[in-house]
Amino acid sequence: MLNVENMEYNTTRNHLIMKEYGRHIQKMVEYLLSIQDKEERQRNAYAVIELMGFLNPHLKNVEDFRHKLWDHLFLISDFTLDVESPYPIPTRETLKARPERLRYPKRYPRFNHLGKNIEVVIDKALNEENPEKKQGFANSIAYYMKLTYSNWHKELVHDDAIQSELSTMTKGELEFNNRPFVKHRTDNRDERDDYGSGRAGYRKNFGGRSNAGGSRDNRGGGGGRDSRGGGRGGADNNRNNNNRNFKKRY
Repeated sequence: MLNVENMEYNTTRNHLIMKEYGRHIQKMVEYLLSIQDKEERQRNAYAVIELMGFLNPHLKNVEDFRHKLWDHLFLISDFTLDVESPYPIPTRETLKARPERLRYPKRYPRFNHLGKNIEVVIDKALNEENPEKKQGFANSIAYYMKLTYSNWHKELVHDDAIQSELSTMTKGELEFNNRPFVKHRTDNRDERDDYGSGRAGYRKNFGGRSNAGGSRDNRGGGGGRDSRGGGRGGADNNRNNNNRNFKKRY
C-alpha cells in the first residue's frame, strides 16, 4: 500500500524559479544550502554547474555561457548561496535594475539628398592639412555625389553641376580635378503599349516564315494547298490508291 503522506503535489511544492532547469536542479540547490562544510558545498556547487550545462547544451553557443550558469545558480538559490564564484556574484538589486534608456541619434543633415555621412567626410576634408589627401577627399566626394545622383535619377548629371553644388557646400574650399566616371543604368524596357505591338509583330513574322517556299502545305512543290500530288488530279489518284490498298488488306 502506498504511503500517501510522503507523496508530493505541485500545490504543496515551493515555486519553481527557473523552469528550464526543472525541479531536480532546484532540489540540488536547496541541498547545497543545507551543507555546513564550505569545501564540500563548493565542490557540490561545481558538480551542479556541470549538470546544468549538460541539461542545457544550447547555452554553449552563448558567449560566456559558464558565467550565465553561475548567475542562474545564484538566482535559483534566491541569492543566498555562500560559495565562491569565478565571476562577479550577482545581487537582487542588479537583477531588478533597469537598463539605461537608449538614446536615439537625432541628426539633421543639411543636405538631405546626400545624407549625414557626406557631411562628416566633408568636415574631415576641410580639416585635412595635406594637400594631396585633401584633393583625394574632394575627388571621392565628387564621385559619391555623382553616383548618388545617378541612382536616384534617370539621367546623368554634368560635372559642372557637381562642382557647383560642392562649392556651395564647402564655400568654395574643395574642387575636384578629375572627371568621376559613373556607369549609368538606363531603363531599356518598352512601355506597356509597345509590348502589345511587339507581340503583334511576332505573330506576323511567325506567319510569314515560309514565304520562300510557297504556302504552308506545299509539300509537293509549288501550287495550292491540296497540291500534294501535283494538282487536283494528283489528289484523286492518291485517294484511289488508298481505296485499292484498303481492299487488299481486307
